[in-house]
Order: sequence, then C-alpha cells, then structure tokens
Amino acid sequence: MARILLMEGNTKDRRARAASLGVRSSSEIYTIAIRAHFPDVAIDVMNAADEDWSIPDARCYADYDGFVISGSSLHAYDTDFAVTNQIAVLKDVADVGLPILGSCWGLQIAAVAGGGEVAFNPKGREVGFARKILVNTSGLSHPMLSARPRVFDAPCIHYDEVIRLPDNAVLLASNDHSLVQAAVIPLGASEVWAVQYHPEFDLRQLAQLYTLYADDMIAQGFFADTDAITAYCDVLGRLEADRTNGGLAWQIGVDEDILDDTRRRSEIIAWMRHAVLKEMPAVRR
Repeated sequence: MARILLMEGNTKDRRARAASLGVRSSSEIYTIAIRAHFPDVAIDVMNAADEDWSIPDARCYADYDGFVISGSSLHAYDTDFAVTNQIAVLKDVADVGLPILGSCWGLQIAAVAGGGEVAFNPKGREVGFARKILVNTSGLSHPMLSARPRVFDAPCIHYDEVIRLPDNAVLLASNDHSLVQAAVIPLGASEVWAVQYHPEFDLRQLAQLYTLYADDMIAQGFFADTDAITAYCDVLGRLEADRTNGGLAWQIGVDEDILDDTRRRSEIIAWMRHAVLKEMPAVRR
C-alpha cells in the first residue's frame, strides 16, 4: 500500500478560524480527493507552517512514496517561519527523490525553491473557477494533463501567481489570468508536478471559502453583499447535491470539467498512477 505525506499549507491560527466557520482544512479536502480514487492509500498530514511541526509518527521522508502540498493563504515571497520552513521542507523532500504534487501554494513554493519568482497578480484574485486554461504543446505530451481537453476550467482561488518559473521548469498550461497554470519543476533529485488551480476542490469547498473570505469577496466587488454570497452558495450547494441539474450548472457556467469528480481531479489521479504507483502513463484522449 502506498503511503503519502501531505503538507498542510496553513498555520494553526488559520486552520482554527476556518474550523470555527465549518470550513474544511486544505489537507482535509486533499485527503478526501485522493482517497475517493485510491481508498487504500495511507496519508499522513504534516503541519510544517507551525513552529512545533514534525513528521508524523517519527517517520522520515524516505518512508513515503509521495509528497503532496496543499493550498494556503500564505504568500511565498514572505520571510516568516511559516513560509520559509515549508520551502525548506520541500527542498529536503526533493533531495530524497520523492514524487511531489502541488496545488496553488504548492506550485508557488516549488517555483521559489527552484529559483523562480512569485508576486501579487495585478489583475487581482482569480476565484471560483479558472476559465479557459489552455494546454500547450509540452502539456499535451505530459501525463499530468493526459485526461484534460485542450481547453478546460478548474476550481481556483489565488491572489499571487508565478511570474517567473525556474530556468529548468517546463510550462504546461496557461490562461488569460495567469501565464503559469500548470508546470513541471525539477527540484533536487525529484520534480514537482504543480498547478495554480485546485483539482482537489469540490463545489462545497468553494462555498465554504466564499464564507471564509466573505468580507474580501464583497470589498473586491465579487458580490454586492452577504445576501448575494448566501444566494450564490445556495446554488453551489444544490448543484453539488444534484450535479445533473442543468439549470443550476448554467447559472454558474460550469460543465463536466467541474461536475465530474474524475475529470476535475485528473491531475491528482495521473500523479498517483504515473509517479507514485508507477503505472503506465495514460494515453491522451
């Protein structure tokens, strides 16, 4: 049975605030996403943003078959412990040679660890759904995106973006909001398969995040007021409960890219099968 080490990107205080609002942690939603398709995988969660962090059960990195980096509300260009320690951990894991997968924060700290650069996106927050992500020629031949159509949408939430990839990285996909939506970043004795969006998210998680960031959502003009957020989250919740409801899907402009679990999580599935379980790479459909 494969064993995965999952690094939770958020600090203890941020996790506590989210929990008080009924919002699942980044590591919890990632665990759900992996186990939905690989129920037998063992997953240990590590809180490397905390001063008292440790590897679970006194294990070492070599005890694992893969390493996953969740999302985070932190900024990869900051220099506080919660950021720098996660980057240091990532480098140590890469030196061991473990396969690595990262979403959003995972992409950003992998870029910084490899010598790239992350900055605030002047276009503002990309939230809810990253639209019209275009797979480039390199992406078409990479197993991570083998189950994706040439253009697709994906769940997302981020302020920051990678503005410069490390010199040895390979860009796989982009959209109009962020040039780097998917990339492979060689690091140490390994490489990081990483995306700016969140293949681990479901509609319930998006609704919870709108609740968590309600003040920001209103201040930035995404919603007029809390009633508008509540109404939108109600649509998300009803669609999550009945994904065959074409009217609700039309209201928020989504299709099987978002509604089909296997398609939405295809990067996670591809990484598990190809990089961790060492199965034959999928043939692009």
